[in-house]
Amino acid sequence: MSQGKLKPEELARITYQPPAKSWTDPTVEFRKGVICYGAVPETLNYLDLPHAKKWQPTDQDWKLPPDWKKIIFEGMRDRLMRFRSFKVFMDICVRCGACADKCHFYIGSGDPKNMPVLRAELLRSVYRRQFTKAGKIMGAMVGARDLDEKVLKEWFYYFYQCTECRRCSVFCPYGIDTAEITMMGRELLNLLGLSIEWINTPLANCFRTGNHLGIQPHGFKDSVEFAVDELAELTGIKVKAPINEKGHEILFVAPSADYFAQPHYFTLLGYLALFHEIGLDYTLSTFASEGGNFGLFHSNEMMKRLNAKIYSEAKRLDVKWILGGECGHMWRVLHQYMDTMNGPADFLQVPKSSLTGTVFANAASTKMVHISEFTADLIRHNKIQLDPSRNNHWNATFHDSCNPARCMGLFDEPRYVLQQVMKNFHEMPEDTIREQTFCCGSGSGLGTDENIESRMRGGLPRANAVKYVRDTKEVNLLVCMCAIDKATLPPLLEYWTPGVEVAGLHELVGNALIMKGENERLTDLRGTPITKPLENKQDAA
Repeated sequence: MSQGKLKPEELARITYQPPAKSWTDPTVEFRKGVICYGAVPETLNYLDLPHAKKWQPTDQDWKLPPDWKKIIFEGMRDRLMRFRSFKVFMDICVRCGACADKCHFYIGSGDPKNMPVLRAELLRSVYRRQFTKAGKIMGAMVGARDLDEKVLKEWFYYFYQCTECRRCSVFCPYGIDTAEITMMGRELLNLLGLSIEWINTPLANCFRTGNHLGIQPHGFKDSVEFAVDELAELTGIKVKAPINEKGHEILFVAPSADYFAQPHYFTLLGYLALFHEIGLDYTLSTFASEGGNFGLFHSNEMMKRLNAKIYSEAKRLDVKWILGGECGHMWRVLHQYMDTMNGPADFLQVPKSSLTGTVFANAASTKMVHISEFTADLIRHNKIQLDPSRNNHWNATFHDSCNPARCMGLFDEPRYVLQQVMKNFHEMPEDTIREQTFCCGSGSGLGTDENIESRMRGGLPRANAVKYVRDTKEVNLLVCMCAIDKATLPPLLEYWTPGVEVAGLHELVGNALIMKGENERLTDLRGTPITKPLENKQDAA
């Protein structure tokens, strides 16, 4: 099945019958549609990463250094010593199978090696052979394998079919975070220069210009000013959007896609309208013009390097605390790693809303608050006026983006906001939302065009849940809080579930927001005419 000619009815024919060959056979087929392009040497050199060379996964010769096995084993030994979790996860799995059918890539492909337990076993088998007595003595009898080029290629193939969404970890009785195993596998591959371009290029861009898209500071400024002008056309109000200004209370950091891509851009308009209406004392930054952190998909060291610039800008601009926009992996990094890697941020204050008096004690460590928490707090304290009928043309459901949901526990805040800004809201089946939410199938740097078949397979479970509410509740909008979701869900839904659009939470906030002195609102932020009130179809909370 060739790229660009995938038919849903054909792709949906999935067999879950185990293959005849043993799982220990590392042979894989690299073909268009299921793999990502390898990183180019120019990008690796810019990032000071080792063993840069021209290569592609489809090449027979991956141009490995002569001592590549030694590099891998030393890298593994180093990480076993530095990361206690890695050592624990290599030893405690009992292969109970609780995670087996929880991965969206396994559900969408039927490939047993996309079962989280077996994907981890690809790495664990080499660990067992090299670092345990049982593995050295008994070998295959205890599931140990020698490392060779075929096994290395197998690692690459399957560790780049994992979006690090952590759904499988929800079901693991031992608490094994298989996303961290994927991270370790990718780190080891990076030591040989084996990584993908769609991770390394955003990394390089972020160091060079401040954001993943490589937009230079004047381009960022132009985009924000364009948004200000467009919001004025829609509402009649000219808002202010300070950039690189010192002495404001808050530094606002959003994913760069909000400034340059659709449907993300309408979320930006919602931010700007909200901040103006409440008189928020904030500034944007060109240097910290990217909340997302592709370092999470590359290595711990790269994640730390990228994350540091947010704190650096907060200190340079002399703000009191940080407010973060709608992004996914941005919030796993910030919530779970930021203070450990780049803190403590003692120069900042524990975030406190000057409008409601609420102290966000959950952000006492990182000094950074999620926009959904902030907006929910405003609404609860009646600090903004809303007209939910302005969203009557939307019949929405909510996709819990993996990282804000599973890593931060942000389940109720976005739903509360949605229920205040619109009348027609429906939940997807309960085993597909909240902690058990399905991934978009394109996270962790896999949202490229060349692996489109893999993406469509990985996104099938999420699309099926959307299809259910589309068919039973007439849902026409999927709301989410993640820049990657907003980029990858539209083609996924167009493929599997036509007729459903994608939007950010604060686009709908901006639609419903009644601004003092505004013109009569005839359209939403997309320019779509606002319809007459519809019958209230909202499900019971």
